Amino acid sequence: MLALLAIGLLRASAPIDIRDFGAIADGSTICTKAIQRAIDRAASSRSRFVVVPAGRYLSGTIHMRSHVELRLEKGAVILGSPRRKDYDHGVWYALVMAVDAEDFALTGSGTIDGQGEVVAKDVLHMVQAGEIKIPPKGWRPSETERPEVLEFTRCRHIRVEGVTLKHSTCWVQTYRSCVDLTIRNETVDSKTYWNNDGIDVVDCQKVRIDGCHIDSNDDGICLKSVGPKDICEDVSIDDCDVRSSASAIKFGTSSGGGFRHIRVKDIRVRDTFRSAVALESVDGGVLEDILIEDIRAVHTGNAFFIRLGHRNTKIPPGKVRHVTLRDIDVEVPAGRPDFGYPFHGPQFLEPHNLEPASIVGHRDAPIEDVTLERITIHFAGGGRPSIAFLPVSRLDKIPERPTDYPEFTMFGELPAWGLFTRHVVGLHVRDLHLVLEAKDYRPAIVLDETSRAEFEGTHISGKDPRPRAVSHRSKRIHVGKGLSLSRVK
Repeated sequence: MLALLAIGLLRASAPIDIRDFGAIADGSTICTKAIQRAIDRAASSRSRFVVVPAGRYLSGTIHMRSHVELRLEKGAVILGSPRRKDYDHGVWYALVMAVDAEDFALTGSGTIDGQGEVVAKDVLHMVQAGEIKIPPKGWRPSETERPEVLEFTRCRHIRVEGVTLKHSTCWVQTYRSCVDLTIRNETVDSKTYWNNDGIDVVDCQKVRIDGCHIDSNDDGICLKSVGPKDICEDVSIDDCDVRSSASAIKFGTSSGGGFRHIRVKDIRVRDTFRSAVALESVDGGVLEDILIEDIRAVHTGNAFFIRLGHRNTKIPPGKVRHVTLRDIDVEVPAGRPDFGYPFHGPQFLEPHNLEPASIVGHRDAPIEDVTLERITIHFAGGGRPSIAFLPVSRLDKIPERPTDYPEFTMFGELPAWGLFTRHVVGLHVRDLHLVLEAKDYRPAIVLDETSRAEFEGTHISGKDPRPRAVSHRSKRIHVGKGLSLSRVK
């Protein structure tokens, strides 16, 4: 009797094959119901595992269930349907969805291909037919009308491991208000349409992202916070490669509750149009206890951008404090660093030379306690007054723009080529190396309305490096050997 029971348990726990429920691997037969039946059977039985064997399976939206692991074997491809009507709507449309589920996983060495280019064409046909409207002042269908590859909402104990996600019409994968999320050894390749963020984590806690490879036509790995009482907290991002036509590592733009206890380590960045690291709070949220370390970025438009703005004027500005960036090496070239993307980043609205790394707070809410340690930035330089000219004597001409969309180019020309700070209290700089490849008319460092700043071990070198810092409306500035400081009124 015991032997028969053991055999029964083994049979009950055997993996479920989606082909046994009618899935056909020809890439043209719609398999949505077959895949869903297999997942639902696993959820209602002792068989935790659903297997997608090698082959190409066309599908609309499938829903993950609690206590189920969907395994994509080598050579297995789930293809997103080319018709938008085959997708279900959660917060947005998505190919693979889960809502209020727990203890589930998406694993294996196979691929989920959203077929973004053909789905985008169908969405545009719906626009032409009047079924979808372009938002006011917009020029493309809203993100809410374009399917993602993954969307998991209010889920717990999630694991996504080993899979490849490709070709979304919108953000590739979004995790909203989830707890205990692990994304490991994942590959993202999505450059077929606008807004192809590689990974978006929205108001989640206990998140681990490691060993991932991201090539995305928008931000690479992005943390967001929407609700004023919600927050992204206890997040680690480690050992990832990121190529992005926007920013590689970004917090924001949505920043209602904010970001706390975040660790980012060992990130390789290349061909990134905007910032290697962008930390932004503009919607009233807090951004605190942040450690960014071991970053190597080549061919990127900007080393780092830290911004406290006030886009949501109905509430007080948020807080940015206790931020450390260390062991960072960045190369900022001349020209467009995102060359080769099918959809380039947007053109800048104002002429400017190469922009420095910048830390810019709000006049009524300065950024507090920022530490920069062992940072090297190689700048192509070449800043010329004929392109844009802002002498340090005219720092009052730099606009505040507290309600504008945050971007490192948002202030137009800046008066430094290496580092610019404004509205900062407590800046600790140790072992900063700024290397200029071509002559620039600007000084290396400009501190505007910055107080309690200290520089130790600063090295400025290269073509006409002008090894000096300029301060304006700043106080309690200490510079050690290797850096001279002048003041302007």
